[in-house]
This record gives sequence, structure tokens and C-alpha cells, in this order.
Amino acid sequence: MPDWSEWRAFPDPRNFGILVAPFGPGVYELRNEDALVYCGSGGNVALRMSSLLPTPLGAGTRNNAPLRDYILRNLPRIEYCTLPCYTRTEATTREYELKQASTYLFHT
Repeated sequence: MPDWSEWRAFPDPRNFGILVAPFGPGVYELRNEDALVYCGSGGNVALRMSSLLPTPLGAGTRNNAPLRDYILRNLPRIEYCTLPCYTRTEATTREYELKQASTYLFHT
């Protein structure tokens, strides 16, 4: 079973930041200093995480403007970690378990 990555600073695309995340299925967590902000999963974690910033900085679509705005406003303090998974089902299960065990500022 793969392990969680270390916590990394969330990259600022305006400064050519680089997102280090699995291209396959997995789970990710975001925090702002000690506060857990959000947890999610996807079939392509790197692509899914690239939608966490509002357009034009973020890619893709996400129906959670408050989360995207929060991340942008707090970008210098946002960190993330990732957990690669073998399947999308495993990633979804791990996300569900995290949301049951922890309290996040954003739930959707």
C-alpha cells in the first residue's frame, strides 16, 4: 500500500508553481496551517487538484466557488498531501473514511 506524501506548499500558477500529485487515482488533503480545509479524490488526482483555484488560474470545473476563493485568498498558507490508490473505488473509499474521521472547513 502506498504512503501519504509529505505536506507541500500548494503551488501558485502565477509564479509557475509545480503541483506534485498522482496522474492516476488517489486522495488529497488540504490544510491552512493547522486547520484541515478540504479532502477529495479523483481518477486523476493532479487534474482534479488543478481545479481547486478559480478561473483563469485553475483548470477544469468545480461547483464550489467558496472553496476555490478560499484557497486563492489563503494560497501562501495552503499545503497539500496526496495518497495514490490502485483504483478509483479505493480512492473514493479512502476519501469517505477521511471525512468520517476528520472535520474539514469545506465538505463538498
